[in-house]
Amino acid sequence: MAWFRREQTSLPRGQQESRVPEGLYVKCDSCKELIYRKDLAENLQVCPKCSFHFRISARERLDLLCDPGWEEFDRGLVSTDPLQFKDTKPYAGRLKDSKAKTDALDAVMTAAGAVSSLPVVVAAMEYGFIGGSMGVVVGEKVTRAVERALESRHPLIVVSCSGGARMMEGTLSLMQMAKISAALARLHEARIPFLSLMTDPTTGGVTASYAMLGDLNLAEPGALIGFAGPRVIEQTIRQKLPEGFQRSEFLLQHGMIDLVVDRRELKETVARCLRLLG
Repeated sequence: MAWFRREQTSLPRGQQESRVPEGLYVKCDSCKELIYRKDLAENLQVCPKCSFHFRISARERLDLLCDPGWEEFDRGLVSTDPLQFKDTKPYAGRLKDSKAKTDALDAVMTAAGAVSSLPVVVAAMEYGFIGGSMGVVVGEKVTRAVERALESRHPLIVVSCSGGARMMEGTLSLMQMAKISAALARLHEARIPFLSLMTDPTTGGVTASYAMLGDLNLAEPGALIGFAGPRVIEQTIRQKLPEGFQRSEFLLQHGMIDLVVDRRELKETVARCLRLLG
């Protein structure tokens, strides 16, 4: 059975119209400052006041990391809803809504391009598509990206932004953890560099598999990185967790990741790491 397929009014009386266009300003989730949207975009979606990193789409991530001219591959893979899953809403409906919302067909984009003229293969996860969850299509596309890197002998970069395995695909989604990890083992044996970049959030089965398997594990500042969420852990162990637990700075301090990199310095840092790894 195939688990995926390919596809080609007026205001109420007495209410005055605002002179400030809607959406012109954005409120920072951290410092609560109002930021001019254009200024935020020019600062790569990083708050100029407190350096809070807003989430960005997979396409924005590829534009940020790669030189102009990157090419997406395997775009046409889409889920066939193998379990015919339904909870508060049919899974097929969630897929349809996410496609319309993100202009993506699943929760990852894979592309071939270059970082500062260094050829690479990149997979960037799309959090707006069902929380960036990893289902069969994500597993297949990331695995194909690994195999493309192996064939071309170009370094692999995977940008994680995910709530974990996609529950609507059950065990099939969990199988992707082993599938991608096995492909990465072949890449490691071939001595081809793999850089893992973790952004907010990187949790669940994604953290428990490929996100933590990089030759270098990088993270953006303040990113939530872990398996279970801190609230679930506190309820389980009935203890208060340390300040900043599961944030990227905490993980760096405890040896779980190698670097915390500001997004504004990310492309330069990744290029430097690729040159270091040869």
